Amino acid sequence: MTDDSTRPGPPPAGPGRHLLDAVRAKSRPRHDPERLTTHSRTVRETAGQVEARVTDAGILAASPAFWSRVRIAALLHDAGKVAEGFQMQIRPGGRPWGERHEVLSLAYVDLLSSAAGWSDEDRLMIATLVATHHRALYSSSSGGSAGGKPSLAQQYSEHTRWDEAFTLTPHPGGPVVQVPRARHRELLAWFCETLAVAPPPPATGGPTLADRARHLFEQILDEWYEPVSADQGLLAVLAQGALTLADHAGSAHVALQTHLPLPADYLQRLPYTPHLHQRWAADTQGHLVLISPTGSGKTEAGLSWAAAQLPAMPALPRVVWTLPYRASLNAARRRFERSLIPAPGEQKPDIGLLHGTVAHTLLARAVEDECPDGTTAPTAPTAALARQATARAAAMRLFTQRLRVATPHQLLSAAIAGPVYSSVLLEQANSLFVMDELHAYEPETFGRLCAAMKLWERLGSRVAVLSATLAPPMTKLIRESLAQKVTVRRAPPGTSPVRHRLVLDEAPMTSPESIERLRTSLAEGHSALVVVNTVATAQQLFRQLKETARATCPGDPDAALLLHSRFKNRDRDAIEQRLLERHPERRPGEPGRRRGGLVVATQTVEVSLQLDLDRGAVECAPAEAVAQRAGRVNRRGLHPEGPVEFRIHHSDTGRPYDPAAVAAAWSALTTLATEGKTALSEQDIDRLLELAYDTEWGRRWADTARQARDEFAETFLTFADPFHDRSEFADRLREQFDSVEVLHRDDVDEYRELTEEPEGHRLLASGLLIPLRFTQLKTYNALYDRSLGVHVIEGEYHETTGLEPPSEPETIL
Repeated sequence: MTDDSTRPGPPPAGPGRHLLDAVRAKSRPRHDPERLTTHSRTVRETAGQVEARVTDAGILAASPAFWSRVRIAALLHDAGKVAEGFQMQIRPGGRPWGERHEVLSLAYVDLLSSAAGWSDEDRLMIATLVATHHRALYSSSSGGSAGGKPSLAQQYSEHTRWDEAFTLTPHPGGPVVQVPRARHRELLAWFCETLAVAPPPPATGGPTLADRARHLFEQILDEWYEPVSADQGLLAVLAQGALTLADHAGSAHVALQTHLPLPADYLQRLPYTPHLHQRWAADTQGHLVLISPTGSGKTEAGLSWAAAQLPAMPALPRVVWTLPYRASLNAARRRFERSLIPAPGEQKPDIGLLHGTVAHTLLARAVEDECPDGTTAPTAPTAALARQATARAAAMRLFTQRLRVATPHQLLSAAIAGPVYSSVLLEQANSLFVMDELHAYEPETFGRLCAAMKLWERLGSRVAVLSATLAPPMTKLIRESLAQKVTVRRAPPGTSPVRHRLVLDEAPMTSPESIERLRTSLAEGHSALVVVNTVATAQQLFRQLKETARATCPGDPDAALLLHSRFKNRDRDAIEQRLLERHPERRPGEPGRRRGGLVVATQTVEVSLQLDLDRGAVECAPAEAVAQRAGRVNRRGLHPEGPVEFRIHHSDTGRPYDPAAVAAAWSALTTLATEGKTALSEQDIDRLLELAYDTEWGRRWADTARQARDEFAETFLTFADPFHDRSEFADRLREQFDSVEVLHRDDVDEYRELTEEPEGHRLLASGLLIPLRFTQLKTYNALYDRSLGVHVIEGEYHETTGLEPPSEPETIL
């Protein structure tokens, strides 16, 4: 067959399209691989589901053609898979084609644009989305590309032989016709019928598909070579996100949920008369800042606010609840599963959980395609594609739910954009964000979150900030970052009873007298919460005190528990559950017995875990952290002895906190004590924060947060080059968060089994990972395993005490 075989001619006049039945989009399911027409229709229908969620929220209202372009691109995005090279590749044992099917798809965009009467702007935007749904158009400014894979501009340059790529491809057995004429005609006719447009007129002797693809590709390159306006760039990235979300969800055959576990009448369903601050939250339309004591029903207030926004929001908004620590995420998810409404026919509500290394890996792998760039056949294509399908399904499950809990890192990762993260950005449109315990972040992260709030507002979303301890500079920064009105509500005085007797202790927590005092309290049957600033100190104190606690509560396996960040995720989940069962909130009328037991923890205990202990002894930390630690002692003020002792020990270094922040807190606490305010009521906490932030450190905190906000917005949240590779941003963003999840060397085999077997699942494997700071990798002799996608570390690990640094090798004399 000659080159003319791939010159587009008229579609058939009515005969059946039997050739299309053999054209596949996927290699799976193995017994009957998915047809190209089926996949194309599914993705277009899924794009309709995405549109039904987001509609014209925020900036999308300025682009009336936004969704029609996305739907058309969804239909045409894989048209190039009609090529014989791709069809041969996805057969069992098939050899790689080496070309990008999405580039050949441009030929069909070009053919259909005249038939459908698209404007030049429509044609270029549809073509751009089709071309970039897997790869960046251009490499990064440094010349790098995602995962070492070339950008489209690198792969298709002035040196490309377009005729050999997409028309007649040389082969030892004779040239391969990439798109036989009859197959092409059937596909073109199907597209015309699906789009309800008349077929294009016969073009005998006209340009080949390769010519059309090249011409349109060059126009795209010209269109996006120079930076564009902020609005144009943002809309382009959102459109890419809509298409990639539809493609991935359609490929995984995962429908986007319509049920929202949060009912609009949530406040009326509370099993008690709502508190005044909860009613205030429900009466607020638009952005909210709510300051309310720990244990006063702040979570219910946040849910009441979100429920009250629903009637004013278009389409199907999502609710995203953010918390600073994985421990608090798990606790919040369990809480929502217990208290919210399941979908009809389900046993419990489906609450999404988005965090950590595993979510990042899933998102990255979801965009992989059955079109490798190499020239050698994969060693195990069937297993690899099975893992790819599993990863895609798991990733899409992270998007399907309408109520999710997440860490801010996962939300801010949308700033990376590109095919991996543009869906994350699109999903932040038309959403309700509840930022719980926003005080817990360092000023740099706080500032970045304020920048994100400003972007969410542009996307038609609303924000509520909840905290027991929000200092005046924080409230000011939130208000100045958002263009629309921010209602600030503070729970009225007396919302929380007097719960504590504040005692300041100059002796360090690890001093002999401090240890002995704790042993005495435990021996008397009090339950004691000990919170320190570093994992090493927590492990040391736990070893010193655990036997006393166990002797007082014989036969109780949970008489002494340790919680910090350096546990495997699955072990920490188990410890959290045991903590909640062993030290629940006291209830009215509960017998006044002493509960006994010891909990030693770091800051991981400060947020969302609804614990209630008899006594508290903590290291001095930033003012907010001190107040949060107090919220886990006599939490609701129902202790039979009335206010209980809450002892704060001086800290010489303050590590890992800024020493100036700890010093400011100690100075403020000392001032409170001299003023006779030793109860740590909500008024005392307000005064504590006022004193701590009215210092040189406090003014520096505000300046740092404001600078971080502006730099993050300028560097990460500006999409002037929307189709340039931004993967280098991922490493920069992770480093700025100074956190990483690692794998202990003893767990490598289990992790590999969970992630690489056909039935493996990375969300299950996440239980083996351990959070660390980037700066700690060297301490644990970390080596990055590219095949697993994680750092593998050394060190001593025990499920009771967690991870400790490797032992120093003995010196041989």
